[in-house]
Amino acid sequence: MANISKKVTWSGRDDEEQKRQQEPGEGTPLLNGSTSGPEGRHSRQFPHANFFRIGQLSTVNLDDDIQELETEKSPPSPKEIPHNEKLLSLKYESLDYDNSENLLFLEEERRINRTGFRTVEITRWIICGLIGILTGLVACFIDIVVEKLAGLKYHVVKENIDKFTENGGLSFSLLLWASWNSAFVMVGSLLVAFGEPIASGSGIPQIKCFLNGVKIPHVVRLKTLIVKVCGVILSVAGGLAVGKEGPMIHSGSVIAAGISQGRSTSLKKDFKIFEYFRRDTEKRDFVSAGAAAGVSAAFGAPVGGVLFSLEEGASFWNQLLTWRIFFASMISTFTLNFVLSIYNNKPGDLSYPGLINFGRFDTKENGYDIYEIFIFICMGAIGGILGAVFNAANYWLTIFRIRYIHRRYLQVVEAMLVAAVTATIAFIMIYYSNDCQPLQENSIEYPLQLFCADGQYNSMASTFFTTPERSVRSLFHDPAGSFNPLTLGLFTLVYFILACWTYGLTVSAGVFIPSLLIGAAWGRLFGILLASGTGGAAWADPGKYALMGAAAQLGGIVRMTLSLTVIIVEATGNVTYGFPVMLVLMTAKIVGDCFIEGLYDIHIKLQSVPFLHWEAPVTSHSLISREVMSAPVTCIRRQEKVGVIVDILSDTSSNHNGFPVVENNSDTAQPPRLCGLILRSQLIVLLKHKVFVERANMSLTQRRLKLKDFRDAYPRFPPIQSIHVSQDERECLMDMTEFMNPTPYTVPQDASLPRLFKLFRALGLRHLVVVDGHNRVVGIVTRKDLARYRIGREGLEELYLAQT
Repeated sequence: MANISKKVTWSGRDDEEQKRQQEPGEGTPLLNGSTSGPEGRHSRQFPHANFFRIGQLSTVNLDDDIQELETEKSPPSPKEIPHNEKLLSLKYESLDYDNSENLLFLEEERRINRTGFRTVEITRWIICGLIGILTGLVACFIDIVVEKLAGLKYHVVKENIDKFTENGGLSFSLLLWASWNSAFVMVGSLLVAFGEPIASGSGIPQIKCFLNGVKIPHVVRLKTLIVKVCGVILSVAGGLAVGKEGPMIHSGSVIAAGISQGRSTSLKKDFKIFEYFRRDTEKRDFVSAGAAAGVSAAFGAPVGGVLFSLEEGASFWNQLLTWRIFFASMISTFTLNFVLSIYNNKPGDLSYPGLINFGRFDTKENGYDIYEIFIFICMGAIGGILGAVFNAANYWLTIFRIRYIHRRYLQVVEAMLVAAVTATIAFIMIYYSNDCQPLQENSIEYPLQLFCADGQYNSMASTFFTTPERSVRSLFHDPAGSFNPLTLGLFTLVYFILACWTYGLTVSAGVFIPSLLIGAAWGRLFGILLASGTGGAAWADPGKYALMGAAAQLGGIVRMTLSLTVIIVEATGNVTYGFPVMLVLMTAKIVGDCFIEGLYDIHIKLQSVPFLHWEAPVTSHSLISREVMSAPVTCIRRQEKVGVIVDILSDTSSNHNGFPVVENNSDTAQPPRLCGLILRSQLIVLLKHKVFVERANMSLTQRRLKLKDFRDAYPRFPPIQSIHVSQDERECLMDMTEFMNPTPYTVPQDASLPRLFKLFRALGLRHLVVVDGHNRVVGIVTRKDLARYRIGREGLEELYLAQT
């Protein structure tokens, strides 16, 4: 327990709490307040006995955005960062998905008539439509620019290779290819590492956490979107083993978060629209729609986008939300389709539904028979095993990066190194390959002849010397005999290693297409070997088995089933292979889960995020709320002195976000009863507007606050340090009655952990007050109190908590 790790976060920035954590004399915060420290018990006394502290609450930092602006330069990183997988970070805070039903909220809702509610609902549909349109346009921009940049690179390199093949000096061609790749990747990595580190990777783990209720700094900012889009363009054009489809999910989510708020906090521009939706609950629903629209734009799969958002992201769902999300997905794929038809000089020809189109499979001649079901199951098992190997290797590689490659310039250097190595390996494999195939019309966009005879092209080049999306289509639809088994085997092995090395670099990149490409290669090889073993049977079509291999490999890595089935079916435009794909994905997930978790879950765990799964650990019924809760708690009286409130909010050792409000009880012998819950953000707004009086029997003289005042401050509430309170004002009283939530969710002391878990997960809670039989506060449960329990190798285990 003494060795608590310090870790690199998704945002790539340390905060002041980490510095305080390492000051001498501070203890390590433990799970149940058993030792002293920044989050442990406090001995501070207040003048009233009925004001009491009950423990370790969620260590919230609502002002992280303001603080980050003040401390733009991050402190120097340590030489080595030890890794401890049994760690839960206290730096990630929860989002307020539960509406605070105070008097202001209820009065506003009661004032809205039926027509008003209908207007609000219509506005939600309008926002979803705008999300779909903008996500589709961003996808078009990415697709067109990647095509132009990659086309320019491949055209120049191809001409150079063709020129030096006869004259000698192909080493210059290799240098040119590696230089192009490194230059593109360097710019993209610089943007991510020094511009916005949260934009690295696909963004799917971060969006999963956001929809789960975890506040990830910078995850839905405009700056993040710009860096994400530019970064993924340069990563794909730089020849890395990545795809541009995964980042579309993150991009759609950022677009949704921005559109739904009707303003840009980054640009400090408020359009004075959609003010009703400025709260975490509404933003969550729109981000779900944005994620679905991103999937739809990437794969041309509106239904698959809805199911992806349901299966992988949303912590809350209802029927109306389903329809709105489907509408956003439909508009997204239509926008992409329509714009690309104009770009390709075929206006109105809606045959460009997504960034990748797997093409149609000829199922009239190449269906499947019942005896092939066992073959598909075997392929699913192979995909699960290979996926587990991929995830395990990437897990250890990520730990290595956390420990040794945490400096930003090192991250850029690593990305450039991978780009150069990828180009070098590809060139060497193409150079030594003797797999020459007859050149057919439109068979390959940039055919390399090298040492093949006239009228032939190098088959290995058709996999490396093009974008990954085009390589996938080639493996799916090129006729039998287009690839030598040795070519496919070598490509599978090399690309598997390159993709595993690439995922986790400080670049914007997805893992969907590399996984599909790996699976398509070994699946086609499987089909070729099967055909040769059965005397060239007509049913052993290599393209069909390439599709099954692609599904198996992707399922084995990301462990999606339902949504991935629909995405593949929609992307192929044929439901004939729906059942085999489903069977393959289920088998891959079952087999892969026997060894290790899915890739996204691994990276969430590596960042020590307090992520709540759908169900509590299966053996946790023996734990009750008395054992799980944090105690003692910081409570505030219904009428409290301003000075006391300022001191509470300014206490850096207990930066709590929610405070139970208790009665002003004159009897000091008994703890006061609970009468509500108020948030840090609400208290800050009240202090900012000076909503307090000199004496308890005086009425408010200031203007009456409305919900608009709280929404105007959302989501970047000012830090308490920026609010000036004079010495006279510290003696004034603040009445919480109008602003607190008078009906917070509470549980008795004997409630089981699974029951607490269900309440938290289903209702999107942030604080759950534990009371005794007389409705007196005895503790509080937050996300960290639940997320710290998980099933380990030896049964139920507790994770260490640390300010990282």
